[in-house]
Amino acid sequence: MASTTKPTGRDRTVEVELGGRLVTVPEGGLYDRFRMDTDLDEVERDPRVSSVDFFRRMPKSRVDSRIGPTLTPNFYYRISTTRLTMLAPTKAIRARLPRELDPLEIAPGLGIVSVMAFRYDVCDIDFYTEAAVGIAVKPARHGGLGLLDLVTGLKNDSLHSYVLSLPVNTEIAQVRGHDGYGFPKWVTELDVDIDTERTSTRVANDQGGVDLALSAPTPKQTTRPTGAHVSTLTSYTTIDGAWHSTTSQINMLSSGTTRLPRGLNLQLGEGRMSDDLRSLKPVRTIRLDVTTEGQLALHMPVPTSIQDRS
Repeated sequence: MASTTKPTGRDRTVEVELGGRLVTVPEGGLYDRFRMDTDLDEVERDPRVSSVDFFRRMPKSRVDSRIGPTLTPNFYYRISTTRLTMLAPTKAIRARLPRELDPLEIAPGLGIVSVMAFRYDVCDIDFYTEAAVGIAVKPARHGGLGLLDLVTGLKNDSLHSYVLSLPVNTEIAQVRGHDGYGFPKWVTELDVDIDTERTSTRVANDQGGVDLALSAPTPKQTTRPTGAHVSTLTSYTTIDGAWHSTTSQINMLSSGTTRLPRGLNLQLGEGRMSDDLRSLKPVRTIRLDVTTEGQLALHMPVPTSIQDRS
């Protein structure tokens, strides 16, 4: 069952320099102590973390980036996630996509969009939450119909995406995500609670009201040993005018899916996330994926070649 324990050390903070900016992080937290070079033996002693074997087989490397020298991948030792998948008209999707990217279609004129929420309980940059509105796209420079990509993507094995909104609730996550990865991130009040019974998300707008909120029964979970089911998400962003791809590897330890979910409550309010979702004109919700326990390795973005369709 996913931990609902609130993170410790959030009341006292320290300032650290990141990419020429000062951000606050929890005093005595993982980032304060280890600066991304986290001691896995220390993490393994955390009762919220079931194992660190997934990370022991994945050495980090030091790279230069727009936020300065850093270690990659960024390790997330205990996460829970929600993804709501919807159908939307390709015409509306194309209006929001850069011309270099192609939407992944489930049928002619019908593409796929998602609302996602993430809770990172134990992570190299400490506890935070985020949410996203994203579009499923074909892999860069893909020339075929994309049917195989659709099948594998919906099975949660491999998905390529373009993100329109990605709010977070901590400064360090915003600076790293926006400056380092090129994602459309901003800081707001953002609550994500996921357990085996229910999943809920509330994203606040600038006035403290509701931007977007989601609540649904959690699908029945299937538990797997570490490394048995590792999915991959590739996201495309532009950094200094050049296309990059960012790879996330998700070690899914306990997850489940509901098709045509019932008891779902999706509330659109006033704010950037709701505006982005409305602009995509979703017509039907087709599935709900929830991972109550997982792990994540987030790699730094790398330059990628994308065909110019102009």
